[in-house]
Parts: sequence; structure tokens; C-alpha cells
Amino acid sequence: MSQTIWVYGEQAASVSASDRGLAYGDGLFATMRCRGAEVLFIESHLLRLAQGAHRLGFPLPDAAVLSEQIAKACEQGAKQFSQDYCLKLLVSRGTGGRGYMPPQTPAPTCVLSLHEIPAHYRQWQAAGIKLQLSPVTLGQQPLLAGMKHLNRLEQVLIRTHKLDDGFDDWLVCDTAGNIIEASMANLFFIKGRTIVTPSLDQAGVAGVMREQLLLWFVEAGFTLEVRRVSSEELKHFDHVLASNSLFGAVPVNGIAKHSFGHSPLLTQLLHDLKIIL
Repeated sequence: MSQTIWVYGEQAASVSASDRGLAYGDGLFATMRCRGAEVLFIESHLLRLAQGAHRLGFPLPDAAVLSEQIAKACEQGAKQFSQDYCLKLLVSRGTGGRGYMPPQTPAPTCVLSLHEIPAHYRQWQAAGIKLQLSPVTLGQQPLLAGMKHLNRLEQVLIRTHKLDDGFDDWLVCDTAGNIIEASMANLFFIKGRTIVTPSLDQAGVAGVMREQLLLWFVEAGFTLEVRRVSSEELKHFDHVLASNSLFGAVPVNGIAKHSFGHSPLLTQLLHDLKIIL
């Protein structure tokens, strides 16, 4: 297989041992779905990266240079993959010393890599998934909440646990008991014409696909609530959707002991956003 990793725009397979992304998780990443040479929702991905970098206090690589590197990777992706594929973009603060103090003039490291989209995502989109309550909870930290930063140790701990038979992913709460997300997806709870999605001001990742669904629901005239969601509320919802950039949106058939029907909205949503696998 052709080399599918680029560091600083050049084909490579490693970064400096002193990179702060390696040492401290000091950086951000995005997983983007690509179709041919096109990155779906590229503007939203780059805007989220820019917002995250601003919050962490380091500059992104020059926008024109970064766009050129992404285009170069997608040219390879269009040749390598016959179907939609994943482009992962990782940006760290760059190299630094032994301690926590960041360098005064950081030179960010940019890593791009190409990957297949997991084959079972197509089945998830068609048949739905079931979520089991995770024994691992997310700590509340508003300074990091919403960002897709490189320190994903909570998610690593979540995924070290084995799901019971019949479950596909974890439902994750924060330390206060609020429902936040699945281990790798945002959640939408549906009751009639009301859409409820968990607030992510204390914990969790605000995904790009979450943003697209929020816009779609607003434009379709639904009442949208972004707020705290408790496990006790699950019995009141008719449908649940999970979303991320790679599988788009999938129906959630069940969460723990609660069962949900497939939302009739899903087919139109997938069609309008052009995210059918």
C-alpha cells in the first residue's frame, strides 16, 4: 500500500520525540470523511480546529499551507479508495522542553493520515446500534469542554472495558451523572417535534456532524433544546440518533434497558446532508 502519512507536508511515519502532542496531549485533531478528492464539511472542521487552537493558545499552520497539504492527501485518497474514506488531521503545539511550560513561539506539528471507514458503519446506519452505560465517567472541565484535543485518556479507559453481548458502544455520563455522549459520537433525543441534545459546556466533544444536525433541525422547524440530560429522562423519548463525521448519523435502538424506534427523520436527514454510506 502507498504511504498514507504526511508530517509537515512530507511523507513520513514519525514525529519528534520531544513533540508536545506526544508528551502531554497538547494539541487537537479532526477525523474527516472524504469523498474522492473532497473533504465533507471542510470549512466546519477547519473552523473548529482554529477555535480549539485559539483556546489552547497556539497558532494553526498557515491556512493556505494547511489547505494545500489536505488537498495533496486527498489526491492520494481519491486514487487509493473506491469509497468514502477518513482523513485524520492532527495538530500539536510542536516540540518543546521537558516541562509543562509551552514554548513562547510554538511551531505546530501537522500530521495527516488516510484510513478506511470501518465497514460495520454501513450496517450501523441501516440497522442501528445499542448503547451500554459506561462505568467510566467524564470529568467536568469547562476550559477543555467541547474541544477534540489530543488527551483522550478518558475515552481510552472507556474503550478498555468489554461491551456485553448485543451492545455496540458506550453511553457516557459525566461525574455529575449527566448524559454527555457515546464513546465516539454525539447524541440527539427526539420527542415529537422537540430535539434534545446534551449540553457540552462542562465535558464532551462538540462534533462537526453534531453542528450539521443542529442546523438541519433548526431549518426544518423543530424545537431544539441544548441542556442537561439525565438517565431518568430516557423513558420519555421516542427516538435517539448518534452522530459523528465518519458514519454521519445512525439510529440508536436501545440504551441500557430502554428501547427506541427508528426515527422517520433519518432518511431525509441523511439524504439532505449527503452522508449516506
